[in-house]
Amino acid sequence: MSQIVECVPNFSEGRNPDVIKALVALVRSVPGVALLDESHDADHHRAVVTFAGRPYAVAEVAFQMARLASQLIDLRTHQGEHPRVGATDVMPFVPIREVSMQDCVQLARMVGQRIGNELKIPVFLYEQAAARPERIQLEWIRKGGLKGLADRMAADATWAPDFGPKHLHHTAGATVVGARWPLIAFNVNLKSPDLSVARAIAKAVRQSSGGLPSVKAIGVELKSQGLVQVSMNLTNYEETSLHVVLTAVEREAAARGVEVTGTEIVGLVPEQCLIDTAQQALHLNQFEGRQVLEMRLDSAESRAAIGQLAASQSSKAPTTLPAKAGALGETLLAQQALTGGSVGALAASFAATLGTMVAKLNRARAAETRLSEIGTRLRELAQADRDAYARVLQARKLPPNHPDRAVQLSSGVLGAIETPMEIVKLCCEVIPLLRGLLAHTKPELQPDLKMGIHLADAVIDGCVAMVEENMKAQPNQQLVSSIRERFTVAEQMLVDAKSLCYTPPFDSWSQNMLNILKLR
Repeated sequence: MSQIVECVPNFSEGRNPDVIKALVALVRSVPGVALLDESHDADHHRAVVTFAGRPYAVAEVAFQMARLASQLIDLRTHQGEHPRVGATDVMPFVPIREVSMQDCVQLARMVGQRIGNELKIPVFLYEQAAARPERIQLEWIRKGGLKGLADRMAADATWAPDFGPKHLHHTAGATVVGARWPLIAFNVNLKSPDLSVARAIAKAVRQSSGGLPSVKAIGVELKSQGLVQVSMNLTNYEETSLHVVLTAVEREAAARGVEVTGTEIVGLVPEQCLIDTAQQALHLNQFEGRQVLEMRLDSAESRAAIGQLAASQSSKAPTTLPAKAGALGETLLAQQALTGGSVGALAASFAATLGTMVAKLNRARAAETRLSEIGTRLRELAQADRDAYARVLQARKLPPNHPDRAVQLSSGVLGAIETPMEIVKLCCEVIPLLRGLLAHTKPELQPDLKMGIHLADAVIDGCVAMVEENMKAQPNQQLVSSIRERFTVAEQMLVDAKSLCYTPPFDSWSQNMLNILKLR
């Protein structure tokens, strides 16, 4: 399963559609990253863009968006209801799948350092990435707005930024970069123009004033609608749900003779949060997510059953290994632009498939399931490596002074690094799985497992060499140092897997092969 990181940068622009379109277009231009959502508000004068993808591709997009925002947004003429200290005001990284919080902290610090060094914008780290306790909370950094932060930076040495110059950028201000868990931006509109009412309700419900846990709230004015709003962030919806916080706001509003006219969710919301809200609002007993139609269809069991049905009705080539050598040859010949990484991924998928076959015959269901998953992922990576190579070639065709050449080349080479890295990690899983099966397998099936182990071993050697060479070609060397740190974490896994390839019964088996072939 791929590693996925989410990034949710907030920009101080909600009125100029051209600026917002340019920021969104940048996300769409980089492979390996998916645009999930974009929302903006003229009263808040703010845009929120949500995207996700491979960790280092997300990091590259985040930096390029900060660069673009610094060119297009001028805080000297900015007026809006939402608190802010920068053109790119806040940039959190959120772990989604197969990624730890520490991984996101590392990405935040890497991107923050680039923003500070290359764009000359002071960067403050917050939440899980904070280097100082007084900077954990975003509102502490934003206290007093842009002027308040500038005054603290000038008067107090402890308020020097984590990266970049010790003064605000003249048009882009500062940027707050961090790592956090998913949060929900939830706003409640009140049928009143009185800002003091919204502020009083916000104070009553937010945690810092003795209100609800994991709730941050401020009162803002929506001049275009003649209303005021309680604007909230729920940092942990399991502690305080949407239903609970809405009920609290409604109660506080009613006590002041004000009606709630509507609510909104800004950006994305976890599915489980909506399920919890429905359960509470409808007073459902023992309601489970598996009762949601789409969730049931998306279950592994349903996907497998539907996939089998589709396969039985389709005349397309099978996704499993071809039964005949001729079919295999045709399949490989049909692949366009085979690369070293794609060949390695295919070879490793063969190793996983051999293990799947033996595990099925031995009724080792857990091993069968995992090896089948690995085989599927490796076949996906074969295409991913070809795509990365194609992006590198396309970038090199651009003129040297083309504005997109550097980011496209960096993105393509990044894919050519990350793909073989993932192949290596999967091979490090395949080898111990096959070794585990070897001890309980009939003699006639052991050569299949040994073949698979040696295949995976050879793929590891080749892909590690590819990673090293592609790192030399990566124009963004700050990315390279960060990737090296990440790969170091997997070194023990690599050592363990390699050691399994050269311990008994492989010594005696290899010796027997030499004897048979008379190669001594």
